[in-house]
Amino acid sequence: MVGSQNEQTKREARVAGPMNCIAVAEVARQEAMFTTHCGKIVRREVHWKNCFDLLHELYFYWVMTSSLPRRWVIFLFIVLARTNLLAAEPRPVVELWPKDVPGEKGDIGEERDMTKPTDGQVGGKSVIRLGSVTKPTITIYRPPAGKETGAAVIVCPGGAYNILALDLEGTEVCEWLNSVGVTGVLLKYRVPKRQGLEKHTAALQDAQRAIGLVRQRAKEWGIDPKRIGVLGFSAGGHLAAAASNIYEERKYPSVDAADGVSCRPDFAVLIYPGYLTVKEEGDKIAPELKITTNTPPSFIAMAQDDGVRVENAAFYFLALKNAKVPSELHVYPTGGHGYGLRPSKHLVTTWPQRASEWMRSRGLLEPK
Repeated sequence: MVGSQNEQTKREARVAGPMNCIAVAEVARQEAMFTTHCGKIVRREVHWKNCFDLLHELYFYWVMTSSLPRRWVIFLFIVLARTNLLAAEPRPVVELWPKDVPGEKGDIGEERDMTKPTDGQVGGKSVIRLGSVTKPTITIYRPPAGKETGAAVIVCPGGAYNILALDLEGTEVCEWLNSVGVTGVLLKYRVPKRQGLEKHTAALQDAQRAIGLVRQRAKEWGIDPKRIGVLGFSAGGHLAAAASNIYEERKYPSVDAADGVSCRPDFAVLIYPGYLTVKEEGDKIAPELKITTNTPPSFIAMAQDDGVRVENAAFYFLALKNAKVPSELHVYPTGGHGYGLRPSKHLVTTWPQRASEWMRSRGLLEPK
């Protein structure tokens, strides 16, 4: 099937010329990126290989058989290089559970993008809404060589514990972290919430396991084991807060040596977090979030008109203050919910600058 597709593509390229090939390359690149987002590791390797081989075949085909001017061949090569297709390196993807995933019964269905045609865009772009996750993973996004600080952040996308906004609140965030020298660790945790369990139970198991695994393999990935944080959006913000307060005991039976190291994050970044308070009880802090003086320093940002209610951020910050946990809260008048770090006219989307300043002020961005 792949072979016939390649032959058809070459025939189309021969007729339409170099611009058609560039379009084909971009489609192949996006397909490879999508399979990466969805954690389909085998499929990703196949797509990268096909894309890579196809581009080389087209390049040499034109060089050897076409009367195409040399400037077009050079132009094509530059475009391919700029899209990193000729130098793409797969990012390490690690399954969290080497054997059985705790509590999984095989009744969730196939992992897939749940986005519907009627779903809106954010910042002029679509959003991957990944659902039915049964095989949680972490993907390691390392900064460019020479820019690494040694700090790492485990990124928890939101989605109401129903789906994961995998690009908006995941891959794009890891890429931003790389820009400030931080290793991004994308956590693809289990959703939707499992029947008979609290909404966050399965996700917290995955988060605890991820933090321990990253800390155990810190040297391998160029990470300082004392500078491992968590960052979460919406429900992912709740998950990051849960990981910040529930770490003395694992919520699953020990699997291997990674479960013997601490799963306490060294710092936390909560962006428009949900589920932190109980509205019906005067915005009392959620019972699972038992804040103490050992809760890690936290950065919180949210808009006043957020439909999830800014009280989540405000009351959680006050609880941190009362426990003498160093923290920073930014509340903006407008911006709503679910913007990730895609810029808009609302100042709340400047939170990445404020967060990086906060990390720098705490010495987290000092080169290792």
